[in-house]
Amino acid sequence: MKTATAAKPQSKKNETPLNRQYNQIKAKYPGALLLFRVGDFYETFGEDAVKASKILGITLTKRNNGGSNEELAGFPHHSLDTHLPKLVRAGERVAICDQLEDPALAKGIVRRGVTELVTPGVSFNDNVLDTRRNNYLAAVHFGKGEDQFGVSFLDISTGEFLASQGNSAYVDKLLQSFNPSEVLYCKRNRAEFGVLFGDKFHTYTLEDWAFTYDFGYNFLKQHFQTTSLKGFGIEGLPDGIVSAGVILHYLNETEHKDLQHITRVTRLEEDRYVWLDRFTIRNLELTAAQQEGGVPLIQILDQTVTPMGARLLRKWLSLPLKEKALIDERLNMVELLAGDIDLADTLVNHLRQIGDLERLVSKVAVRRINPRELLQLKRSLQHVLPIKELLITALSQQESPSLKKYADQLNPVTFLLDRIEAELREDPPTLSNQGGMIKSGINPELDELTAIAYTGKDYLLQLQEREVERTGISSLKVAYNKVFGYYLEVTHAHKNRVPDDWIRKQTLVNAERYITPELKEYEDKILNAEEQIFQIEARMFNEMVISAGEYVGAIQQNARVLSVLDVLASFARIAVKNKYVRPQINESKALTIKDGRHPVIEQQLPPGEPYIPNDIFLDDETQQIIIITGPNMAGKSALLRQTALIVLMAQAGSFVPATLAEIGIVDKIFTRVGASDNLSRGESTFMVEMTETASILNNLSERSLVLMDEIGRGTSTYDGVSIAWAITEYLHNKTDCRPKTLFATHYHELNDLASDNQRIKNFNVAVKELGNKVIFLRKLKEGGSEHSFGIHVAQMAGMPAQIVNRATEILKQLESSHGRENNKERIREAVPQERELALRIIESGDPKSEAIKEKLRTIDVNRLTPIEALLKLNELLKLVE
Repeated sequence: MKTATAAKPQSKKNETPLNRQYNQIKAKYPGALLLFRVGDFYETFGEDAVKASKILGITLTKRNNGGSNEELAGFPHHSLDTHLPKLVRAGERVAICDQLEDPALAKGIVRRGVTELVTPGVSFNDNVLDTRRNNYLAAVHFGKGEDQFGVSFLDISTGEFLASQGNSAYVDKLLQSFNPSEVLYCKRNRAEFGVLFGDKFHTYTLEDWAFTYDFGYNFLKQHFQTTSLKGFGIEGLPDGIVSAGVILHYLNETEHKDLQHITRVTRLEEDRYVWLDRFTIRNLELTAAQQEGGVPLIQILDQTVTPMGARLLRKWLSLPLKEKALIDERLNMVELLAGDIDLADTLVNHLRQIGDLERLVSKVAVRRINPRELLQLKRSLQHVLPIKELLITALSQQESPSLKKYADQLNPVTFLLDRIEAELREDPPTLSNQGGMIKSGINPELDELTAIAYTGKDYLLQLQEREVERTGISSLKVAYNKVFGYYLEVTHAHKNRVPDDWIRKQTLVNAERYITPELKEYEDKILNAEEQIFQIEARMFNEMVISAGEYVGAIQQNARVLSVLDVLASFARIAVKNKYVRPQINESKALTIKDGRHPVIEQQLPPGEPYIPNDIFLDDETQQIIIITGPNMAGKSALLRQTALIVLMAQAGSFVPATLAEIGIVDKIFTRVGASDNLSRGESTFMVEMTETASILNNLSERSLVLMDEIGRGTSTYDGVSIAWAITEYLHNKTDCRPKTLFATHYHELNDLASDNQRIKNFNVAVKELGNKVIFLRKLKEGGSEHSFGIHVAQMAGMPAQIVNRATEILKQLESSHGRENNKERIREAVPQERELALRIIESGDPKSEAIKEKLRTIDVNRLTPIEALLKLNELLKLVE
């Protein structure tokens, strides 16, 4: 986690006026790297120069400043778009200080000021932003209630603004799902933030006074110009209001005060979306692979053709729905598009021509759009009407409430398009102060000045031809530079033929330069005309932008509809391509998947190699828990993940890789696989495993889907078996809910649970033994497996034969002396033995017994989870020792 801190102030000893100005501006932006415009360069000084040099790879020099050597590093102003993204991606907050007046007209030192503060979470710069990802700024407020937090997210580049509140686990889930580029929180909560939410985020801390309800509430009302926040549905979220207010305050502090495109704040409703905690998001690799070179789910499903669609798909995968009607609405459209290839192809072809409407219209609202971007906005909006007509035509051929809704919501903004089409050239420059933007025939004054400017240049060519004829100097030419303006140039060999009315202006090594009264007169006309052209065109362009600003809401609505259509078309195309089927969503608590396939793995197989499909059935009456045994590499983990991914895809609105899928709504998906996340923080594999498992067991619901892979492997065999056994019993015997569970394990002792627990069933991933070889069939079948085939796997991995042979001998000895039946009896006898041990300790009169009794008195057994019980038992055993 990188937390911004203020740089040391520079010494005021013998400071120059420029240094004084720099120090005054720098003091206003503590913690920001200041890019200070001096002439044609952006300069950095002191600690900022050291940072900039390291990040950008530019030269670090030193200059004498009042008797001390001060570091200095800079780059040309035209390189800002190259260097700014590097600084921001390194986590720096960058204050851009520009010259606010023409240096040639300045009296004394040039007036300067910060025109923008760019931070990791606040930027409009296309070179900083990723077109296919949102760039969220988040704020977290630590509420007054126990475990109560407010959290808000804003993407300033699109205007999307979200607010919510809940406990730390919920806020952590949202932070993992939205993956903000920067997080704001109160200074006093620095230690707690790291403990609760990790250290992966770039963060910035603000003073306590910004985190108050009245401040946030009033700031939001003022921004939205409303008398209350009831219309946004957040009136009942006091902590969410605080966090949302902090975001708007931060934007104001970073010189982002023109925020017309932020037209609403939307409530993020916890009950609307499937619960995916940080471990599940990581383990299922939804939007990012865990390992370098890995393939996340989004890479398989993303066939979107617009930047807005790509961003929306990422959000849909992170926030699957729980409401059947909303899921079916998406699935209906996917089915319609998958069944009508012509409609889908025509829709996609139009969508391909659409740029990033969300970010373009945001630039309109904040007056940051350039002429070429305004042209791109026009060309994008020109496809809204054809798409609207396409949907209406499709609606005439089939009944579809969704088609009608989307068609009704699209606004062609014809008046705006007509104006831009009439006024803006088809090849405008990037900058709005260089002319060449406005078409002829719009402004008579502009047309007249243009005629003077460009026919005047033609006249100069005619003048050159006349002077060549008059003097006989064929090499004579009329040229121009910014210092001398227009001039006549002849080589020294011909200067004796120069007429007397020419006035010499400059002598070069090989030539002389002259002016004439006629040339000077036309120069004044042309240059004055060009200056007036630039002014008039800049004014007309700004008027066009202001006119476009009146349509911000309509264009944002178009962007939302088009992004939804893009994602649905992507789902339809991938469904046809990969032979997915429509899942049937219902309100039951059962899950039925026929011939399910892993959506990612099946696409990574070598050509011609089929993916082996498998069936899964889970419910809360007959088959709540499936224990899956089988050797390593047999496909147990893939089976767990594919089940979760199929459910998640279905509730996101996508078709799924199966021949049949009947999904009873799932409200939470938990996974416990791997332990790489916290190992670097010094936690043991077993501690990570137990912490994550405890989190699952404390948050179960009747519609949860739980996936557990090799629980207990981080400790000794008997401890591991005992813990896995106890967890499985707990999941089965819970009285308030019966979470559907897939439990993959290499502990074959767990197969015995099925005989005493009616909703636990044993399955195994089949293998076939041929002599000394093992063939993985990757097919799930009923019944538990008796063997792990670990030695066979070691042999396949290239383990030396001597070790393989010796391991086989040792295994036979262990099996003969510590058979499976012995293990079974030990587990069954474990609980009575522990009870007897406890009684002996307490009744023995041992001095330690009082400490044990005291420990026991503090335990509330009604609220103790299985994992907590095991940890408490471990504490008691340590007291005995």
